[in-house]
Parts: sequence; structure tokens; C-alpha cells
Amino acid sequence: MAAPSLIDLDLQSVRRQFPSLSLTVDGRPVVYLDNPAGTQVPQRVIDRTAAYWRTMNANQGGTFVTSVRSDALIAEVRQAAAAFLNAASPDEIVFGPNMTSLTFALSRAIGRELRAGDEILVTRLEHDANVSPWLALQERGAVVRFVEIRVPECTLDMSDFERQLSPRTRLVAITHASNAVGTIPDLPAIARAAHAVGAWFWVDAVHYGPHGAIDVQAIDCDFLVCSSYKFYGPHQGLLYGRRELLERLHPYKVRPASDEGPSRWETGTQNHECLAGMLGAFEYLAELGGSDRVVRPALVTALNRMSTHERALAARLIEGLEQIRGIQIYGITQRDRLERRAPTVSLTWPPYQPESLARWLGSHQVFTTHGDHYATELMARLGLADKGGTLRIGAAHYNTASEVDLVLELLAGYRPE
Repeated sequence: MAAPSLIDLDLQSVRRQFPSLSLTVDGRPVVYLDNPAGTQVPQRVIDRTAAYWRTMNANQGGTFVTSVRSDALIAEVRQAAAAFLNAASPDEIVFGPNMTSLTFALSRAIGRELRAGDEILVTRLEHDANVSPWLALQERGAVVRFVEIRVPECTLDMSDFERQLSPRTRLVAITHASNAVGTIPDLPAIARAAHAVGAWFWVDAVHYGPHGAIDVQAIDCDFLVCSSYKFYGPHQGLLYGRRELLERLHPYKVRPASDEGPSRWETGTQNHECLAGMLGAFEYLAELGGSDRVVRPALVTALNRMSTHERALAARLIEGLEQIRGIQIYGITQRDRLERRAPTVSLTWPPYQPESLARWLGSHQVFTTHGDHYATELMARLGLADKGGTLRIGAAHYNTASEVDLVLELLAGYRPE
């Protein structure tokens, strides 16, 4: 196979910025292809986190220097997050411990506005963090409906979506990219249809975050959630909400907490050191895009460069897997359609168990993940819920063609335990 085209991406320079990429175990270099479960972090994130503890470790609202610095940093990272998501204002950015907690918090508030018989549409593609918070609203009388997918390419069945959408639909919740099979649905088209019936549009962008530029204005979503540990930062959640909706909905919070701006949704003391690390992730991306400031054009440039490289790696991986007899790949495999998927490849290889394959690769210091990947509905739809799920191999922009070739070589030489 020919080496993939690395357009405008200095891979050696990129890899030098990630200390963990130099890790060796038993004399072998580690290969991180478990990226869908969380990416590695660049030195800038480590430095930002440590600097917070050293120079500004304080709670907010104080009149002393470390508190003032801490408040200024939180304002800076909120501005950077708005640029990352292309939000109209930093006031539309809410921080939280993770995407799941943020989704449950907002879903409870949304539930206060629902009446018995109101409907919520989700899909079979979702991570369960974009399903269970909506299923919980059934106790308020909401009806949750599932939009079907087409298999084995695992694309959304748009005719089924259009059939199920109705004036009773109050919210449509969908992934920006499937964390299990990589599918990227047509979000602007879904937003238009949802808004045409008066529904709000909720997007789970956790898996898409490291693989493309998120643009809440172009998507025309009402809410969007993601997590920085998937785009080279720490374990920290991030939510965008239209300002008028964040002001309209009523959060569950303690009485003394502010009722102004996004802080009304940020229950308790935030994880300031992780917010500092998140800023480091944005700075890393901006620098990769050619800027010493976190500005939208640089972030888009960086993510476009990363996406080009990752798509080439995904094509190389899929082509190699197709040469191994018996392997079933789930998701889009056509080379001219790879822009409709993230570089995340799920597969089965009967009669071998996904866990055994992952263990074999792990014994050679190639890290992958196995199981249902919390995509409960998807695995049930594929008939894999009681068969160990899938083996998931996920590239990031710091991975190389030789690492992809290694995983293919190891799978081709697999010997059952």
C-alpha cells in the first residue's frame, strides 16, 4: 500500500509534543489506537495544568491575586471554547465534569417543559450517554422513539427519521459521529427537519471533536456537548446552548449560586485545573493551525489538516482489513465516502472474540478497545450485544502509517490463545 498523503502536517513535530508517545513497555514502543476512548495529551496541556496549581490555585470571586488570576483563566478558556465550537458568545458555553453529567443536568431541566405524550427522537447510532438521559424522561410521560440505521454500513435511515418526526416531537438527539463505527450523519439536514416541526436539536459531538471542526452555527443546533479528553485535553465536559434557551430553562442548583449567564448551570466548584488543561488543548490546536492565539480560523485549519491525515490512515486500515479473510467491518468502507465517517473502525472476526483480539494486540503493545463501547442500541441492532461487541481501532492525527501497518500485520498473524 502507498503511504498516505500527509498534507500540511509535520508528523514528527506533532509526535514530539506528546510525551506519552515515547513510552515503551517490555522494550516495545506503545501504539495508541485506543483513541476513541480518549486521546493522549500534548506537553502544553500538562504545563497549563501544572501552572494552574503553582500560580493560581484558588476558588472564584476572591479579591486576592490567585483568585483573580483563576477567574481570568476561566474567562479565557470560555472564550477559547466559544471559538472552538463557533458559538456566537462565550455566554453560550457551559463547563461540567463530563458530557454525561451535563446531558443529564440539561435533560432534567428540559423535562420540566415536557407534557405527557411529547416525543423525543434518538437513533440506534448513539453512545448511551445520549440515550439514557432522554429515556429517564419517560417518567414524566415523554415518549422516546428510535430512528433506525442501515447495516452493515451503519448509516442513518433518513426515511425512517422523516416518518417518525412529527408535531409531537419536542427534541431530536443525535451524534455528530458514532463513537463505535464512525458514521457522520447529515446534521444540517436533520436540524432543518427538526426545527420545521418546532423541535429542539441536541448534538453529541464527543467523538467528532478530535476529527473535524465543530460549527454550532453551521449545524444550527440548539445544544451540543463534547469532552476535551477526546480532543487532546483533560477529563472535562463542555456544553453549548443557545443563549435564549440557557436563560429560559431552569437548572437544579443551590440557592446562593448565581442565576446569571452560563454559571447558573455550573453546579458547585468547577475543576479549575482541568479547565486550564482544556485551554492548553485549544492552544495546541491553534498552534498547529499556525497561530499563537486561540482564534477560530487557526482551529479550523488545524482540524482540517488532522482530518486529511486521519482519513488517509482510515483508508489504509480498511484496505488492509479487507484482505484478511473473515473480518467483517461495520461502517462506511467506500473510499469515496470516507468523509462521512470518523477514522474509527469496528470489526468482528468470527469465531474469535473481540476481547481475545484486543488482548493479542495489547500483548504486542498495540492498544485497542473491545466490547459494546457504550453503544448499547447499536450493538443490539447489529446482533452483537451477546457476542462480545466489536474490536475498535481508532486513529488520531499523531498516528502513523507504520502503526497502521503493524496492527494489520499482527491481526494477519493472530494465533488464538
